[in-house]
Amino acid sequence: MGSEAGDVKTVNGYRKPDNSQPENQLIANKGGHNGENGSIPNPADAETKEEQIVENVFHVNILLPHQPYKIQVPVSTQGQVQDLRSSIVEQPGTFQYTCFHLEHDGQRINDFTELSDVKGLSADSEIKLIEDPYTEREARMHVVRIREIIGAAGDRTDALNGIDASLSLHETVSPWSVPDAGSAAKQKTRNSKLTAEANPLADFNFNGAALLSTLLPSNQESSPRTIKSLSVAPWNPPPPPYRQRGHLLYVQLTTLEGEQFQITSHVSGFFVNKSSNSKFDPMPKAAPKIIMAHSLLTLIQSLSHSFGESFNKLLEANNKRDPLASFQLTSSLPSNPWLVSIPSSSATAHQPDLTRTQETYLLSGVDNTETLRDWNEEIQSTRELPRETVQDRVFRERLIAKIFAEFNDAAARGAVLVARGEVAPLNPTESKDAQIFVYNNIFYSFGADGVGTFTSEGGDEAARVAVGKDVAGVKSVNQLDIPGLATPGTIIVDYLGRRLVAQSIVPGIFKQREPDEPQVDYGGVEGKDVVADNDAFVSTFSQVSKALKVKKHPVWDKEGKKHVLEGSVETKGLLGTDGRKYILDLYRLTPLDISWLDPYWSDGTRHHQKPVEQNYPHRMSVLRSELVDTYWRVKMSDYVKAQLEKKNNKDETREDGIENTDSSDRPSTGNGDTTHTNGIPASEESNDESTKDRDRIDISAFSYTLNPDVFCGQSPQTVEEKEEWANDEREVRAVADHLHEKIIPELVSSESLLQDSSSFNILQKMHDLKEGEVGFPMDGQSLSRLMHKRGINIRYLGKLASLSGSSSPRLQALKALAEQEMVARAFKHVANSYLKDLPPAMATCCIAHLLNCLLGSDLNSCPKPQIEEDLQYLYKDADYSFADVTPQSLKAEIEAQTQMRYRYTLEDTWTSNIRSAQLQREIALKLGLQMVAKDYQYRLAAGGQPEDTDHLMNGTITQPMANGHLTNGNISKKKKKRNGGETSPSSANASTFPIPPSTFGVDDIVNIVPVVKDSNPKSVLAEEALEAGRISMYQNQKELGQELLLESLSLHEQIYGILHPEVARVYHQLAMLYYNMDEKDAAVELAHKAVVISERTIGIDSDETILSYLNLSLFEHANHNTAVALACMRHALELWKIIYGSNHPDCITTFNNAAVMLQHLNFFHQSRVWFEKSHAISEQMSGKDSVNTATLAFQLAQSLALDQDHKGAVNRMREAYSIFHHQLGAEDRNTKEADSWLNQLTVNAVSIAKHAKDVQAQKIRRALFTPRVTLRTQPQAPVGRSSTEGMGGQTSRVSGGLDNRSIDELMKYIESNGDASKKTPTKKRKNPRSRRT
Repeated sequence: MGSEAGDVKTVNGYRKPDNSQPENQLIANKGGHNGENGSIPNPADAETKEEQIVENVFHVNILLPHQPYKIQVPVSTQGQVQDLRSSIVEQPGTFQYTCFHLEHDGQRINDFTELSDVKGLSADSEIKLIEDPYTEREARMHVVRIREIIGAAGDRTDALNGIDASLSLHETVSPWSVPDAGSAAKQKTRNSKLTAEANPLADFNFNGAALLSTLLPSNQESSPRTIKSLSVAPWNPPPPPYRQRGHLLYVQLTTLEGEQFQITSHVSGFFVNKSSNSKFDPMPKAAPKIIMAHSLLTLIQSLSHSFGESFNKLLEANNKRDPLASFQLTSSLPSNPWLVSIPSSSATAHQPDLTRTQETYLLSGVDNTETLRDWNEEIQSTRELPRETVQDRVFRERLIAKIFAEFNDAAARGAVLVARGEVAPLNPTESKDAQIFVYNNIFYSFGADGVGTFTSEGGDEAARVAVGKDVAGVKSVNQLDIPGLATPGTIIVDYLGRRLVAQSIVPGIFKQREPDEPQVDYGGVEGKDVVADNDAFVSTFSQVSKALKVKKHPVWDKEGKKHVLEGSVETKGLLGTDGRKYILDLYRLTPLDISWLDPYWSDGTRHHQKPVEQNYPHRMSVLRSELVDTYWRVKMSDYVKAQLEKKNNKDETREDGIENTDSSDRPSTGNGDTTHTNGIPASEESNDESTKDRDRIDISAFSYTLNPDVFCGQSPQTVEEKEEWANDEREVRAVADHLHEKIIPELVSSESLLQDSSSFNILQKMHDLKEGEVGFPMDGQSLSRLMHKRGINIRYLGKLASLSGSSSPRLQALKALAEQEMVARAFKHVANSYLKDLPPAMATCCIAHLLNCLLGSDLNSCPKPQIEEDLQYLYKDADYSFADVTPQSLKAEIEAQTQMRYRYTLEDTWTSNIRSAQLQREIALKLGLQMVAKDYQYRLAAGGQPEDTDHLMNGTITQPMANGHLTNGNISKKKKKRNGGETSPSSANASTFPIPPSTFGVDDIVNIVPVVKDSNPKSVLAEEALEAGRISMYQNQKELGQELLLESLSLHEQIYGILHPEVARVYHQLAMLYYNMDEKDAAVELAHKAVVISERTIGIDSDETILSYLNLSLFEHANHNTAVALACMRHALELWKIIYGSNHPDCITTFNNAAVMLQHLNFFHQSRVWFEKSHAISEQMSGKDSVNTATLAFQLAQSLALDQDHKGAVNRMREAYSIFHHQLGAEDRNTKEADSWLNQLTVNAVSIAKHAKDVQAQKIRRALFTPRVTLRTQPQAPVGRSSTEGMGGQTSRVSGGLDNRSIDELMKYIESNGDASKKTPTKKRKNPRSRRT
C-alpha cells in the first residue's frame, strides 16, 4: 500500500536501469492535452528533452517508542509524507500506530509536504515516531482500524456494494506466488502429476450446459478468530464531566477466554475501567490490574493470553492470500456478480455483529456531520492545482482520480436512498418526476421530463436519453481538462426502474435572479426561445468547440435576434457565485442523426397518433463523437491528398520553367528543396531531403467542424445565413450517410475493402471481423463496445443484424448476438415501465414474474406472480399491472420495443431460438440483479416433467428447490418422484393448493444493485506515456518502448491505485509485451495481476477477464507450468460457456492452444480430440476450403500421427495439401511443406502397415513411427482487435502456422515414442507465412 506512490522506478519487482530517463524527458514536456493540435507524442523527440525527473529511492530508519524500536522503510523524494506514514502503519510490527507525528533532527515534519522538502533527509536518516494525544475522531478511527486488523470487523452490507462485491476467483483457479529459484523444478513436478484421466481438461464437455457453479467461490477455511467481539459500549457518548477529563469513547471487549472488559478511550490512550453492563464507572481499575496502553491493539494483547498466538495465525493466513485479492478498492466501484450463493450457504451466511450498526457513529461521529463534504469545491479546487512539472501533474491527477471515485461512491449511495423513497424532496408538492433532492451535499433529480422541457422531443424517453448523453458530454469535457472551465461532478444511476442524476451543487444554481435577468449566463435559457450572450465564456467555450469539432454558428431567439454561439444552444454557461465558469447541459455536443430521424421520427403534430413507421420514442438521436472523429480523419486525408497533388503540380510547373544550369549554381526553393536538372537529383542526400520537404503538408489550415443545432428548428433570416445553414445541414447529412453507407456495412462485410485507402486500418478491422482476423464479441457488453468504438449507436443493432443475415457462420453468430442484445434491452425497457411505479418491496416479485414469462414459458405457459397479500394491502396505490402480463403479451411487448427502437422484426420463433442462460445474464447485468446460482429449469425434460432441481453447488448440497424457488420443507427424492417434482400439499410449510412449477421464484432474486455510469476522466499523463510506448514498439524501438510502457504502468499505479480497470489493461498489455520478448516470469506475474484486477473491477465473467485468463494460460504454458495453464484455460472455457454458449467463433484458437498443451504433456489422444474439435469448428466458420481450415488440418494430421492413427494422418494431410495447392499455389511454402509431410507420412504409413503385418507373423518387433511435432500456441485476440495490437505491432513469436521444422529433424524421433525428454534443442526458424486460425 505504502509503496504505490514511493517506488516510481520499481514496477512489480523489476527495477529499471538508473540511467534510463527518456520517457521522463518526454512526459515532462507535455501539456494538459495531447499536443496543441491533438498530436500524438513522438518518442523520437525523447532524447532531446531537457527536463528530467531525477528520482532518488532510498531507505530511512524509523525510530519507534515500542518494540521493535527500529524499522527501515523505502522512500522516494517524489513521495509525500503521507505515503511514508502509510508505509509505516502497514508494516506488521507497526500496525498499532495510528495517532502520531514524525520528527527529523528534532523538527516536526508536516504531514502534507513532500519528502523532498524535508531538510537533510537522505539515505539511512533517522526519523523519530512520536505518539500524539488522541482526539475523539482519531480514537474512533483507531477502533475501526484495529477491528479490521484483528479480523473483528465482520462483513459490511450496504445498498451500493452487493453480495460478494469485488470478488476474485483467481486464487482457487490458479494459485500463484512469486517465482523462486526452485520454481522450475516444482513446475515439472506439478506437470508430472497430471494424467490423461486426471487433468483440468479431461472431463470437459464441448457441448454441455454451462456450469454456473464456476462463478461461485470455493469453500475456504474461515480466518482464525482472535477475539469474540469488540464493540462500542452502551455507555457512549461520555457525559460532560468525563469528557472534560479527557474521555473520548467507551469500548467493550470479549476475549477468546470469555472475559469481558470495559475499556475507556482517553486522550492519552486506552485503559480498562471499572464499568460493567449495569454499572457505570469509567475510571481506571486499581492496582494490580491497572492496564493502560497508547494503542488498543497493545492493550488487547496484554488482556488476552491467546491473542498473540491467534493474531499471528491470522497474519499467516492473510499472507497466504494474494494481496490484490484482499486490498480494499479505493479508486473504482467494485464489480457485483450476477450469480451468488444461496443466502443460507456458509459463504453468504449473515453473522451477528453489534458494531455493524455502530459504524456510522464510529466513522461520522455523534452528529453524523464529519462525512458531509462540499463536493463541488473539492472537485474544482483539485482541478485548479498547479500542473507545471511532472510531479505537479502526477499529484494533481492522483487527487482528481481520488475525489471523483469518492464522489461516485457517495452519489451512488444517495441515489439508492432517493430511489427507495428514504430522502425527503425539496419540492414535495410537485409531481414525483419533477421532485428534486439534496443529500450529503449532492443534488439529485430524476431522468424524466417532470417539467415539460422535452415535450416536443419525446417526453420522458427524451429526458432519459438526454441525461445519459449529458454524462458522456461531461466526461469528454473533463478529459479535455481546459483551465478556467468547470464541470460539476456528475453520475447517473439506474435503480429499480428509475434513472437518477446526481450532481455536485454548483454555487449559485439555486440563486433567485432578477425578473429581467436570465437564469444562465451563456446559451439557451429556455430552450431556443431565449438566448444569453456573455463574452466571458467565449474563450473557454471556443476551446471546447475546437477540440470536439463543434462549429461556431449563429442561432436565433423567438424574436428573431441573432446570437453567435461557440456550442449548441442547449449547452449553457453559468457564472457561479464562487467566480468559476461552469459548462452545463452537454447532451448535444454532436449533431442529430438526421438519417435516422427522417424516416423513423414524427412529433405527431400532423397526426393524432404517430404512424407506425415513425414511432421512434424520442428525438435525442445524436451522432457519436467517435463517428465524428472518424469522418474528420477521412476529410483530413482528402485534404492532405489535395494539397499533395496541388504541391506536386506546382513543383512540376516550376521545374519546367527552370533553365539547365551547373549544379553549383542550382537555386533552392522556398522550402529548401534543391532544384533538379533534367530530372536528375544533385545527390542522394539532397534528393531525400527534397522528397521529405515536398511531401510535408502543413495541416494547420485544415479545419472541419459540425453545427450541432441544424435540424433543430432554427430560422435563418438572410439569404447568406440560409445558404450557410443549408451547407451545415449537408455536412451533417454527409456524416450520417457515411455511417449508414460505409461504417456499418463494412463492419460485417468485406465488400468495398481498400476502396478508400485513407481509412484502410478501420476497414481492415471491420473486414477482419467477418474473416476471423480480430476478436469476435462474446456478449452484449463487448458488442456494444465494439459498435461504440467505431461510432455506431446502439439503435443500429437492428441494421447490424439485418446485414448479418448471410450464409457466413460468423455473421450468423453476430446476428444471434445482436438479436439477443436487442431482446435484453427491450426487456429492460418493459421491466422499467412496470418497476418505476412499484414500491421497492415488490420489485423482486415483478422481476421474477416477467422472467418467468420470458424464459420460463416452456416450463409453465401460464405463470402467476407471487404477490404477498399483506404487502399488496399495505401498498394499495401501487401499480400492479405487471400481474396481468402473460408470456404472449410480454412477447408482443418485446417485439414492439424491438421494432420501435431498433427497426428490426424478430422472427416468430425467436423465443425458442434464444440462449436462455445467456439472456438471463444480460438482463441481470442491465437491471443490476444478483440471483441464486443454480441450474435454472427453462424447459420441460424429455419425460414432460421438470428435471430434479436438487443440485450439488460448490461442494455443498443446496436447499431443496421446488417450482424453481427455495422451499422450507425437506422433500425426499421418492416423494418428489411420486408427486411429479411438486411439493406435497400436506407438507407442513407448503401452500394449501399445489403451485405449478416455475423457473424463477421471488427467493431467486436475492439483491438488486444500482447500475452506475460516471464522468471520470482518464489520466492524460499516463495515457501519453502509454501511447508513446505503443508508438515506439510500432517503430521497433523496443528498449525505449519498454521503458515508456513501464513508466506508464508506474503512472497508472500512482494515479489510479493498483485496483482499477485501466491498471488491469496496462498489466495485460505489458504481459503480452514481455511474453513476446521471451521474459516469461515477468509476463506470468503481470498476467496474474491483470486477471485479479479485472475480476474485482470489471467482473468475474466479463469478456476482458476471460481474455486475461486465456492469455495467462498461454504464458504459464510457455513458462513450463502447464498444470496451471490447463486450470486457467478450463476456467476461461467454462466462463465462455456462461456468457456466450458453445462454439464461439474465436474458440478455434483456444481449442488449438489446449491441444498443443495436452500434446506437450504427451496426452496424445486427448490432444487429438481438441484438434478435431478445432478443425470441425473451423470448417463450420471459415469453410472447408479456407486456408485456416487447411492449417488446422495440417496440425490435426500431425496429432493423428502421434496418436498412432497413420491412415487418418495421411488423409488429413492430403486435405491440407489440396487446399494449400488450390488457394496458394504450388510454389507456396505451406504447399511445399504439406507435400513433403504427405509423402513422408504416406511412406511411413506403408512401412508401419508392413511392420504390423510382420509383428503379427512374429517375424520382427520394433516400435511404431511416432513423429515428434512441436506445435505452438498463440495469443487470444481481444474483441475487435488482432492479437498483435497492443504489442507494438509485432508478430507473436508463437504464431499458429505450420510446424516450422523440417521432416529430417522430425524423423530423428521415429524410435522416441514422442518422449519429450529425448528432444534435442534446435534452432527456431520463423515461418514466413504463419497463419492465424
